Amino acid sequence: MLSPLDPLLHSELRLAVISILIGVESADFVYLKERTGATSGNLSVQIDKLCKAGYIDVEKGFVGRKPRTLCKITEQGRIAFKLYVEALKEYINM
Repeated sequence: MLSPLDPLLHSELRLAVISILIGVESADFVYLKERTGATSGNLSVQIDKLCKAGYIDVEKGFVGRKPRTLCKITEQGRIAFKLYVEALKEYINM
């Protein structure tokens, strides 16, 4: 039997966000928006879902007078991503 795919990471945009964050220390909202091509509203919703699942930490603040949202993958997120990739490999190697 094949391992189940994490439904939270099976979303294209959430997977893109996690894939970006796995390779960097942190990324701000603007960077994630540019890299994914997502709208602000959609990206915000998906970041919130990843945060509520414990896959990422979100830090909100200001740089000067501009708001800044900084995202960082958690250890739980790293593990979930690793398991997701391993499950995909099972599907590929059938």
